[in-house]
Amino acid sequence: MKTSEDLKQIVKDTYSEIAMQSKEQNTVSCCGVGGCATVDYAVFAENYDALKGYNPDADLGLGCGIPTEFANIKEGDTVVDLGSGAGNDCFVARAITGEKGKIIGIDMTEAMIDKARENAEKLGFNNVEFRLGDIEKLPMAANRADVVVSNCVLNLVPDKEKAFAEIFRIVKPGGHISISDVVLKGELPEAVLKASEMYAGCVSGALQKDKYLNIIYRSGFEKLKVPKEKAIHIPDEILGTYLTSEQIKDYRESGRGIYSITVIAEKPLSDNCCTPGCC
Repeated sequence: MKTSEDLKQIVKDTYSEIAMQSKEQNTVSCCGVGGCATVDYAVFAENYDALKGYNPDADLGLGCGIPTEFANIKEGDTVVDLGSGAGNDCFVARAITGEKGKIIGIDMTEAMIDKARENAEKLGFNNVEFRLGDIEKLPMAANRADVVVSNCVLNLVPDKEKAFAEIFRIVKPGGHISISDVVLKGELPEAVLKASEMYAGCVSGALQKDKYLNIIYRSGFEKLKVPKEKAIHIPDEILGTYLTSEQIKDYRESGRGIYSITVIAEKPLSDNCCTPGCC
């Protein structure tokens, strides 16, 4: 049985390889790394082309939503992007906050941090920074972020309760989150869940939707809403790596599925809770 550290290393190794490739390479090969080992990221990715601040060099096609779409970011805000990759969502957020804002991207993969910093330097941004760090132990003081965004990353974190407790800690009272992520409805076939390659492909680390939302609620956030949800269709040729034809048929007819959701929630103005990280 793999430990939390084993799972983190799988993700880190996979995304280190992805950081060295272009968006085109990532979306034409399964998982973007070494052939058809996992889900094609193009299945999840959203189109950013029309967004102000979009920079193609920072878009590796790894997201499953557009968290800034519902983040209610304002000019001058401090925005933190968790699992910031090559900087895609950070640069979109910066276009909204303007020069008076502060954008902080946090990622645990050194290669992604290096790539993001190169992109920020090319763009000449002096209010966007990237920090190496673990979401379960964020390299930030408490009550600093007006907004926290994240795009298809929290599902990869082994201890999600600790992660959301940390997110709650760094958000200012009255601040909020906008998280795009992958969740499940119904149990996926065990063969899919056990595949470590699938884990790095954003599926087998995912929780049931109700459990995921409950973790956010129990961390201290309130006014939870899901303004966007869409079913993810995994092609038969990808499922066929793990399942027989009969198993795929049963899966399709079962009503079970994988969904991309965006969750928004607020941190109360009065911090009277006693959940981990907030008292």
